Amino acid sequence: MQADGGEESPNLQGAAAASSPSVKPVWALLEEAGQMKMEGNAFYREKKIRAAVGHYHRALLVLRSLDSEVTSALQGFGPERPALTAEQETLLRNTQVDCYNNLAACLLQRESVNYARVQEYSLRVLERRPDDAKALYRAGVATLELGDAQRAKQYLTQACKVQPNDANVRRYLQRVEENLSRALLQEKAMYRGMFASSTNSSSADAERDLAQVQELSDKLKNPME
Repeated sequence: MQADGGEESPNLQGAAAASSPSVKPVWALLEEAGQMKMEGNAFYREKKIRAAVGHYHRALLVLRSLDSEVTSALQGFGPERPALTAEQETLLRNTQVDCYNNLAACLLQRESVNYARVQEYSLRVLERRPDDAKALYRAGVATLELGDAQRAKQYLTQACKVQPNDANVRRYLQRVEENLSRALLQEKAMYRGMFASSTNSSSADAERDLAQVQELSDKLKNPME
């Protein structure tokens, strides 16, 4: 996703730029990312979704410059940073997860929703926080809209266990059940149609065979024809 509100994921080129010669120490960058996230939250509360997306996106770019899972692919392209402490690693992951969770929320507010991207961001959250109710809910919504009701049911059922009184979760879980019931009825109707077609075909074949036997019998009775 681009900082201007587009929907492309942060790229390695942006990460490389963000990690150019150690202008700021690790803690300063972590604080900068956290500040961007908080500003994004403020924009989200004000319904300024585009601005919120931009701030979350920039926060993720800063964090990618510190993320060992990303910087290992950039070795040789710039100065290497020392390994993060356990505390710094925890802060980085928590901020990342918050940004992905909030980005998914932002995308669901758009008039034209990119459900594939909502699903992607929500699953990234669930990798770190398997019981995150909001991520489970959004993953369920996106997966349902993408046509996989059975998988959506798994996410929404888990979300309902975490937050049993959430009306939105229950509403979408009901939609999932309705979709699955409708699909089951359609499948049964299809098989009934196939069986009926097969039965009709068998009856027609039997009638044709009987007619051929009768014709042969008539010829045997009248060999001069």
